[in-house]
Amino acid sequence: KKVERASTEVWDSLETVIKGHPVLLNRAPTLHRLGIQAFEPVLVEGHAIKLHPLVCTPFNADFDGDQMAVHLPLSTEAQREAKMLMLASGNLLKPSDGEPVTVPTQDMILGSYYLTMVNPEDPGHDKVFRDEDEALMAYAEHIVTLQAPVKVRRTMDFGNGPETALVTTTVGKIIFNTPIPQDLGYVDRT
Repeated sequence: KKVERASTEVWDSLETVIKGHPVLLNRAPTLHRLGIQAFEPVLVEGHAIKLHPLVCTPFNADFDGDQMAVHLPLSTEAQREAKMLMLASGNLLKPSDGEPVTVPTQDMILGSYYLTMVNPEDPGHDKVFRDEDEALMAYAEHIVTLQAPVKVRRTMDFGNGPETALVTTTVGKIIFNTPIPQDLGYVDRT
């Protein structure tokens, strides 16, 4: 009954139990090794599996009501093997030819372009912010838009000590660059 009522105790207990415990997703027919992969589960509301679009290609999955089987590796050895051999993050290349399993699709390319484009006429252009967090807060408060050119103070370390500079960028480019490690460089182009 507590599960049906979505009791917080049940959710908390489930979060504790699944932490570090992979699940296997399989979409029939399993024609190749990547047709079954391991994932670290995240609990969500509802009766559907939410799947990241980048792992749809190996499953030949789309979003029109496909069914997937969920398997739970029980033994410690099975869990270890699932993490080492079957996690989606470790299966980025096709075993047959070494090509990438997935490449950016039209939506991803268009979204990246929209996020990184510059519109000098947008509200908030030429505002100056103390750091990236302040610029993101200004965006959340509708003071600037994603594409408005703004100046942000950034501290970067290129190997010879940290340097602070005022960088002209956009909030969209800040969001785009957030997951990219600093040593790969700050991409400030559309």
